[in-house]
Amino acid sequence: MNRQKITELIAWKNRPNRKPLIIKGARQVGKTWLIKDFGRNFYEQMVYINFEKSKRFQAIFADDFNVSRIVQALQIETGLTINPENTLIVFDEIQAVPEVITSLKYFCEDAPEYHIIAAGSLLGVALHSNISFPVGKVEFLNLYPLNFLEFLEAVGESGLVGLLQNPDWSLITAFKSKFTERLRHYYFLGGMPEVVSAFAAKPDFQEARKIQLEILTSYEQDFSKHAPPEIVPRIRMAWNSIPSQLAKENRKFIYGLIKEGSRAREFELALAWLADCGNVHKVFRVSKPDIPLKSYEDAGAFKLFVVDIGLLSAMYDLNVKTLLEGNLIFTEFKGALTEQFVLQQFVSLGLTSINYWSADRSTAEVDFVVQYEGQAIPVEVKAMENLKGKSLKVYHEKYSPSRAFRASMSDYRISEWLTNLPLYAINLIKLMVIQ
Repeated sequence: MNRQKITELIAWKNRPNRKPLIIKGARQVGKTWLIKDFGRNFYEQMVYINFEKSKRFQAIFADDFNVSRIVQALQIETGLTINPENTLIVFDEIQAVPEVITSLKYFCEDAPEYHIIAAGSLLGVALHSNISFPVGKVEFLNLYPLNFLEFLEAVGESGLVGLLQNPDWSLITAFKSKFTERLRHYYFLGGMPEVVSAFAAKPDFQEARKIQLEILTSYEQDFSKHAPPEIVPRIRMAWNSIPSQLAKENRKFIYGLIKEGSRAREFELALAWLADCGNVHKVFRVSKPDIPLKSYEDAGAFKLFVVDIGLLSAMYDLNVKTLLEGNLIFTEFKGALTEQFVLQQFVSLGLTSINYWSADRSTAEVDFVVQYEGQAIPVEVKAMENLKGKSLKVYHEKYSPSRAFRASMSDYRISEWLTNLPLYAINLIKLMVIQ
């Protein structure tokens, strides 16, 4: 399968001032696969070390950070002669040996000619432990599950991908039924690479659900294996409450839904652990949609989304019958899956400042406000074609944004100040903003 991040890896390889690259992402989003695919296709050889499996390297990195000595050890371990010009060095699961993270500083300063990529499923947790982090000496790349376009290509719909990359709205509308069918599939399957790969090889929704449940089990095992024992029960409780949190009309995270009488201070560390692992995305309320949005965030009000819509559908135990019954899947759980879908696509687009807005003294709420090209862009999300809703109008009257969007199952159209984007074409929002 093709991942869009490969273009960023190629650009990294070709930069003369390249630094060691750290790839961050939740477990099983495809970090190792992407790195190995990149190494096979763009280098003559690849030296790959998994630090969860290669225990002898723990001692090597514990002694000192002499780059020549480390390279010599790598050559002995792999039997390969490392030529900086044609060899990709891969350090995987580096959270198992935190000293490896520190060593990247010395590769950057003393041997910048080496091409090094590091990755780790629980790297966010490791970065908050007591290690010497090489500030300014590494680059980062965030990897997420397959977005809708990557999913379409993986299941053989490259023609639909072409339409969404070079939009011809009359053609896009003509193929609406096909887009909608594949969007239903994506709501159920999501973008975890193992799930998508298995479905592409053999379209079996039950088998896909089995793989999703295995992934969710591995996440639960991570809680017990890697989190501080005293917060493991709270991590589980917070994680398992997310489906009910998102199924509310107002998706604001309520601690009392985890356990009656719960308070923020009891679960702050648990939520931080889930976020550091990449298992959840926290979307904060902004009191005022001015740039930068970060300045107006309300730290006490947020929505919590999971890493992948397919995993959320598995947590809801969404069945195949719902998938096949027309567009019922879009309205199930009060449209929670639809909001999760839009958030997930925004994250994959590299939109780093994603918030939501609600009025102080009314029920008006805009599902997302994203910062892009120096603008705060409001985005209302509708699960179906029902375009009634007063919140976006209230927002427009109050703040007069230059652009406003509604994502729904309705066709593309522009009406005065509002642009309606079909949900399956939400990836075009960045293009629409700059037009």
